[in-house]
Amino acid sequence: MTDEKPYRPNVGIALFDASGRVLIGRRFRDDGPEIILPGLEWQMPQGGIDANENPREAMMRELWEETGVVNASYLGETDWLTYEFPPFAGPLSHRLAQFRGQRQKWFALRFTGSDDEIDPLTPRNGQAVEFDCWRWERLERVAEIVVPFRRDVYRIVAQQFGVFAATGRDQPTA
Repeated sequence: MTDEKPYRPNVGIALFDASGRVLIGRRFRDDGPEIILPGLEWQMPQGGIDANENPREAMMRELWEETGVVNASYLGETDWLTYEFPPFAGPLSHRLAQFRGQRQKWFALRFTGSDDEIDPLTPRNGQAVEFDCWRWERLERVAEIVVPFRRDVYRIVAQQFGVFAATGRDQPTA
């Protein structure tokens, strides 16, 4: 049963540009239960936490692996959030088949580099490329263009990180 499977430890990244938009990538293929649907291929960078890796280290590694970005400053993070994978009829040997979904800690970062640093098409650390293109998008809009099984998490992230979407706002108000 799916309910008996554990959640996969994972990080998500809301990388804000100077205008308060977030970086999103267009997934061009499914990865086991991590499906994409036509018109809903966009998402923010995210990825698994390796054994003995802390979430902040995983966040910077995943950001670099998926986008090439290294120039970013920490703004904040969420508590742990979860989502369930949709039913998966693929092989039980798939690396994600052993999980019921993902348990994520989301991080807000301010991009301090230039757009030419962003390169999702170069494989890094032996990882397959996940995105075939990228763009900047308004945070509150991203939940509308992500696959449905991630929408609730994206809405929480938008609510908690909305303060960082304002140009120049790098600290929450007290």
